[in-house]
Amino acid sequence: MFCFSDQNEFCGRRCVWINGPVIVGAGPSGLAVSAGLREQGVPFVVIERSDCIASIWQKRTYNRLKLHLPKKFCQLPQLPFPEEYPEYPTKQQFITYLENYAQKFDIKPQFNECVQSAKYDEACHLWRVVTISSNGSCQSETEYICQMLVVASGENAEGVVPEIDGLKDFSGEVIHAKDYKSGEKYSGKKVLVVGCGNSGMELSLDLSNHKANPLMVVRSSVHVLPREIMGKSTFDIAVMLMKWLPLWLVDKLILLLSWFILGNTQAYGIKRPSLGPLQLKNQHGKTPVLDIGALEKVRSGEIKVVPGIKRFNCNSVELVNGETLDIDSVVLATGYCSNVPYWLQETKFFAKNGFPKTPFPNCWKGKCGLYASGFTRRGLAGVSADAIKISQDIAKVWNEELNLKKLKVPTHRRCISTF
Repeated sequence: MFCFSDQNEFCGRRCVWINGPVIVGAGPSGLAVSAGLREQGVPFVVIERSDCIASIWQKRTYNRLKLHLPKKFCQLPQLPFPEEYPEYPTKQQFITYLENYAQKFDIKPQFNECVQSAKYDEACHLWRVVTISSNGSCQSETEYICQMLVVASGENAEGVVPEIDGLKDFSGEVIHAKDYKSGEKYSGKKVLVVGCGNSGMELSLDLSNHKANPLMVVRSSVHVLPREIMGKSTFDIAVMLMKWLPLWLVDKLILLLSWFILGNTQAYGIKRPSLGPLQLKNQHGKTPVLDIGALEKVRSGEIKVVPGIKRFNCNSVELVNGETLDIDSVVLATGYCSNVPYWLQETKFFAKNGFPKTPFPNCWKGKCGLYASGFTRRGLAGVSADAIKISQDIAKVWNEELNLKKLKVPTHRRCISTF
């Protein structure tokens, strides 16, 4: 890279030419693309706003977290999980795996650099990526100029905090699930968990295990499936069945098996959607809950299911059914969103929700050298598939341009030698 600097109101400002793509994000998506490029000899720069790789996993997940799917569906390209890892690796095991992955492929991100804007310069046919990095009281601004930009900042970059009437007036603690670590400090307290997805279910389970009294808000319908059926991963069974049967029939079979294992979830206040779990995932990106023990706690009453919220008061919550409950704390398991619209100045490929407009499986490549990694709503398997396609496509473009440059050099020299 080449660097040109000038001084202004920041401690320093520089303009950097990147001889290859800029990758925004050092999570699994950014690491997987980087590994593919490294293997094919393509230079790149990874920009990461945090001070470590996989910052969401390291800093914004709860302690008891494990991978929800078997490890064979979660490994990144060119490096399987260690054989001694369990079928469902823990949070720390996955972080260690990612750190080893970065070390193996010599991936060294530019840490503590937050992208302020990324815009395609039509006149120069180049991307301009502006970042700000902080070092104590000093801030420096960098403009990266490149031909290709890989958006790998992820589907879950920011926590979603809904506007609920009276929430700001509630006197107890209110946190988002990204800031929840353990239920240990909530022992004996009434904790309202807003949301019943995988995070909401697991946090409620963790709170119950730590002798808290969780109340889980189930506002909409959700599919709850057993994580395993007869000792085999439910997801694995679904993948196998989809090779031979139509999606709607696979859904019916999975739901039938789930009913035998879990019973009728509607009896506990958890309604199922009209669409099957796989159809719902494909059409709307809504992931089914894989139960690891929370439903048993719901049956026993240790986790209380409550309907939607009408409003919060100083020390209580009023539900849509008119019931008022005294509570001590609130955990918002209300999901995550992409932050792409805040910094990427592009509207043809990315929609306002921060996801590519082009549906799967063609949502990995835009125009003018723009790529999107990890926006398929298909977990780590989708991340790996994107990374392979992106790194191969960039390598193809890179090699074509390299060959053109090689052809031009001797011609230029012959012209000079004739004078």
